[in-house]
Amino acid sequence: MNRGTLYGIGIGPGDPDLITVKAAKILGEAKHVFVPKARKGMESLALTIARKHINPDAEIHEILFPMTTDREELEARWEESARIVGETLEAGEDACFLTLGDALLYSTYIYLLRALKRRSPGTNVVTIPGITAFSAAAALADFPVGQGKEPVTIIPTADDLEAVRHAVTSGGTVILMKIGKRLGGILDILKNAKALGRAVFVSHVGMDGQRIETDLTKLRGEEADTGYMSIILVRMNPEKNA
Repeated sequence: MNRGTLYGIGIGPGDPDLITVKAAKILGEAKHVFVPKARKGMESLALTIARKHINPDAEIHEILFPMTTDREELEARWEESARIVGETLEAGEDACFLTLGDALLYSTYIYLLRALKRRSPGTNVVTIPGITAFSAAAALADFPVGQGKEPVTIIPTADDLEAVRHAVTSGGTVILMKIGKRLGGILDILKNAKALGRAVFVSHVGMDGQRIETDLTKLRGEEADTGYMSIILVRMNPEKNA
């Protein structure tokens, strides 16, 4: 029996209308759709976004990807997910796996794909790119991400923020992702770099509760979850001609 094909589909930042035509076509024909979610008892955000494009007769398979930094637990979860998806492919059925933003930019799909290829090196895979959250945020704010030969640096923020401190001294555009609870520390770094006035904050891009803030001082003292699902774009050398 021929093996099925895995379609890794980036579904964009949150607006269902920002899913690519190719992704929508594949989802409209799919018989099996695998969707990640962070914990039991909650609906998958990816499924909520993509639902209107999914074949109404498709079988939906939810896979748990817990929000944890425990490497052993994560590895076990990726291997288990690869087994579940692999069984469908080995039965000769095609399957889709949904992931927010672009499929190969800081996504759960990367880890699933890696585990799946370890398990079955001959797996057929087609990856469909998606619109990144920072591209959508830039469009909402009319913020030029790259001009001329200016560099663009993408930083998924970590608790020690050292990479952020380094990035804001390197010039060009800095894209800060996965901000979460680190928002206050990031604001401090941008203030010290005299960059608050050249930054824009966007959260929940394309979703309910979308927020665009060009005065980042307004973010001081807000709730701890303000940085959740948010991005900050900063131009560090706007006075230079690209």
